[in-house]
Amino acid sequence: MMKTSVAVLLLLLVLVGCCLCEPQNTDRVQQKGGLKDDDYWYLAEKVAILEDKLQKTEKEVVELRNLVKGQPRVAFSAALMDSGSGIIGPFTVATPLKYKKVFSNIGSGYNPSTGMFTAMVKGMYYFRFSAFCNWAVSKRSVVSLMKNGERLVSVWDVSEDVDDMGSNAVVITLETGDNVYTELKEDTAVYDDEMNYSTFSGFLLYAM
Repeated sequence: MMKTSVAVLLLLLVLVGCCLCEPQNTDRVQQKGGLKDDDYWYLAEKVAILEDKLQKTEKEVVELRNLVKGQPRVAFSAALMDSGSGIIGPFTVATPLKYKKVFSNIGSGYNPSTGMFTAMVKGMYYFRFSAFCNWAVSKRSVVSLMKNGERLVSVWDVSEDVDDMGSNAVVITLETGDNVYTELKEDTAVYDDEMNYSTFSGFLLYAM
C-alpha cells in the first residue's frame, strides 16, 4: 500500500503541474493565489479513479501469485544406466524399462525400481523418451511409451549400418493413479552408457 500511496502522490504532482501549465479557458481559470476550487475537485476525482485502478491491479497480482503457488509441481527425468555401459534385453516377452539414473523427480511420481511414473494429480502431461541402438551389441531396438498397458507411441530401429537412436513424445491427459512407462519389445534390446542416450522424462503442463 505504501507503493500505491507514493504512486498516487506522484500522479497528483504531475496533474497539478499539467494544470498549471494548461492554457486558460472558461471552465478552469488560473488565479493569482493558485487553482480554483473546481480545479481541485477535478484533480481529486482523477486521483480517486487512478487509485481505484491501482488497487484493482494489486488485487489481480495477488490472485495470480496465489494461483501459481497453488499449482502442483510434477517433473522427472532419468537415464537408463546408473553407471557404466551395456544393453538391456533381449527378453522373451515385452518388458518395462527401468531408468536408474534419476536427474530429477519433483513430486516423487517416478519410481526407478519399477520404471513407472504414477500420476498424483489429474492433469495434462508431456512425456518424451529416447532409445539407442548399438550395432555392435544390439541389432534391433523397439521401445514404446505405455499408459496403463496401452501403447501410445513407439521408436523402432534396425541398425544395419551404424549406431542409431530415435525419440518420440506425447501430450496426454492422466487421471490420478494412471501409470506411464516405456516398454521394450520382445527379442529386441536397447543400449546406454555414461553418455545417457536412452532417457525417459515427463512433466505436468497443468492440473485439471
